[in-house]
Amino acid sequence: MDNAEQKIQHVARNRKARYEYEIVDRIEAGIELMGSEVKSIREGKINLSDAYAQVVNGQVILRNLHITPYKMASHEPLDPLRPRRLLLHKREIARLEIKTEQRGLSLIPLAIYFRGRLCKVELGLGIGRKKYDKRQAIAKAEADRRMKRALKIDR
Repeated sequence: MDNAEQKIQHVARNRKARYEYEIVDRIEAGIELMGSEVKSIREGKINLSDAYAQVVNGQVILRNLHITPYKMASHEPLDPLRPRRLLLHKREIARLEIKTEQRGLSLIPLAIYFRGRLCKVELGLGIGRKKYDKRQAIAKAEADRRMKRALKIDR
């Protein structure tokens, strides 16, 4: 089965990220996890609202991703906020490093999902929005909702 045919099972989405940042580019990365963390993620015990990624020494590190320890784990629980390494090709890491340093973009996790049996993170390169940009985004979304509602009533 190739990547296009594998079933994608979404576990968590970072809705706050789309509000706080203007997403310019997206990239899919693998995530290095311990066995009990995978089981917690499958149960949906994950919070990525405060998470962010950094390029450090040629590696992309995901920080502030909270994975609740798995209750049935046979060994002592891992730190729920420990930094986790993301799995990317060297040239992808180099491209991300250039964009985050030169353009001032941020790496934000947008979603965590399983592609087949592998856990993946969708990273977004984003520009932070100012307060007035956020207000404009809310006003636009509200206007779109009103238009859809009006079109639904007319039918």
